[in-house]
Amino acid sequence: MLKNQIRKVSSEQRDSLTEEQYQLYNDGLLRQFTLLGFNGVKTVHVFLPITEKKEPNTFLFIEWLEQNHPEIKIIVPKADFETALLTHHEYLGDQDLKKSIYNILEPEKGKIHDGEIDMVLVPLLAFDQQGYRVGYGKGFYDRFLEPLKNAQKIGVSLFPAIDKIDDINANDVRLDLCLTPTNTIAF
Repeated sequence: MLKNQIRKVSSEQRDSLTEEQYQLYNDGLLRQFTLLGFNGVKTVHVFLPITEKKEPNTFLFIEWLEQNHPEIKIIVPKADFETALLTHHEYLGDQDLKKSIYNILEPEKGKIHDGEIDMVLVPLLAFDQQGYRVGYGKGFYDRFLEPLKNAQKIGVSLFPAIDKIDDINANDVRLDLCLTPTNTIAF
């Protein structure tokens, strides 16, 4: 299937979730997240969910990290739609977040982080069995992930893998793992 078709099907699949299903899937994702190895992890980059689009609720991951690994620095992104690049900021709590004109929660005062990142939670609409993902199509995360050779790249998906994305290109960055509500898939 082509990325444009996948975006349409995946968005419809998310939209059709009931609140109960959405909550159940997020609980499953959190369970899978807690099973990851955090030894040696000093920084985790976490995307913030657009709840209106029923993106995975990564605030559950942030809360779990704060309670169970307070030594880990949490980094969150801010998108510049003119350059299609992300900046990365220290997470100061939800009181520091404000919705952008694109309805995306972003940090206001969190200091820019330009150091190492050990683990990146990657947003996606769908992923395939080879570890490639389909996002919204702007390339923000592929540009961000490409130079991060040592960071663990972990997709977060409400649904299982699709068979294959047919129009992968040279700029698409492959995931190392993908969390689903029922398991963690390694590539």
